[in-house]
Parts: sequence; C-alpha cells; structure tokens
Amino acid sequence: MASGWARCSAARQLPLRVTVGAFFLNSGLAKRGADEATAERLHQFAATTYPFLGKQDAQKFVRLLSAGELAIATTLLLPVIPAAVAGAALTAFSVGTLGLYLRTPGMRQEGSLRPTEQGTALAKDVWMLGIGVSLIVEGVNEHE
Repeated sequence: MASGWARCSAARQLPLRVTVGAFFLNSGLAKRGADEATAERLHQFAATTYPFLGKQDAQKFVRLLSAGELAIATTLLLPVIPAAVAGAALTAFSVGTLGLYLRTPGMRQEGSLRPTEQGTALAKDVWMLGIGVSLIVEGVNEHE
C-alpha cells in the first residue's frame, strides 16, 4: 500500500516539479552568461530592496543567482530529491522574489496588493510559493 501511495504522490507532483523545474533551469542557464549591463541591472534591482546585496560585485551576484536557480531546478527535476526538500527550496526563493514585489516602489497599485503592469512579472511568483508549500505538505504527508 505504501508503494502505491508513493507512486500516486510522485505522479501528482510530476507536473508541478517538471514545469517549475524547467522554468528555473532555463532562467539559471540564461543568467550564466549574463553580460555586464544585465548583471548591473539585476544587481541594482535586488540591492534596492535588499541593501546588504549592494556590497557584492554585480557579476558575482548574478553567478550566485544563476547557481541558486540551477540548484532549485535540480531539486525539482530529480525525483530522488524528497518533495519537502524541493518545496522548501522553491518556497525560500519565492519568498525572496515576493519580498522584491512587496518592497519595491512601483510594483503595486497605490494602497493595494494588486500589481502594476511593471509588477506583474514578480507578482506571478505567488504561484511558485503555492507550489512550494504544496510540495512541502505533500512531502510531510509522505512520511506519516
């Protein structure tokens, strides 16, 4: 019975893990070869919301961001990685991007959580948060 539950659980997780994992793989690979201007833009955007990042070199920041995205892709795409671990990685990353959304001026409509046109690209990360939490819950349930 337990192996049947595990197969059913893995089948339910597959669409979530593959789609989000592929997204992170693409994003991480794209940032690996970021030029100086792209690195500066990404670094400046992140450092505006998270000032401690301002002390870091822009190219190093983008290399670390790329490595982080590739690590998350790996946790999602490798079925041997437990759902709770993959979900925790995805949740942590999405909390950071939602922090950018909530704390960066111009991302939300005045007095609202509704995104501006500019903020939609970050607001959509709420889906990743939901997927991450769902994977955590499913992973915890697998071990009960």
